[in-house]
Amino acid sequence: MSMFSKLFKERFAFCVCAIARHISANLTKAGAKDVITLFHSPKNPSSIRVYTLLKQTAGTAAETATEDQASNHEHHAKVSKEEFELQVEEQQPTADQLQSILEYAGDSKASSVVEGASSISDAVKKARQGSRIQTPLVVAWNKGKVVVGDNESEILKMVKALPHKE
Repeated sequence: MSMFSKLFKERFAFCVCAIARHISANLTKAGAKDVITLFHSPKNPSSIRVYTLLKQTAGTAAETATEDQASNHEHHAKVSKEEFELQVEEQQPTADQLQSILEYAGDSKASSVVEGASSISDAVKKARQGSRIQTPLVVAWNKGKVVVGDNESEILKMVKALPHKE
């Protein structure tokens, strides 16, 4: 591949990602929820922890208050709930999804997405050859953010950057 072709391909992929984020942002303004995808392995304890964290953060577990919380509404009035749709995938990402994930992560973190990869193009090549992505892998598509592993503070930071519902 010539240097021009490679540069064109990288710029094209960047533009496509930017356009997708712009469209997603406009959909979010129109009332659609942001989508966070967890690429999940139910046999991996770290992945199970991240799944539980995201389910709780999405508000499904927080809908009911405990007895002591029910009598004190002060805390509930101050809390804003992040609005997002959680998608859980046990399959590997599609080629297009993987390309976007790697673009979001960047060359320096390609090896954290696909073990042993030295760059985005190397990660794509390894994935085509059967290498699996690291799980858990959390993707905020509309924000172009990726967290690999069970770094709870990074995941919560990603979620808190999403639009809030008061």
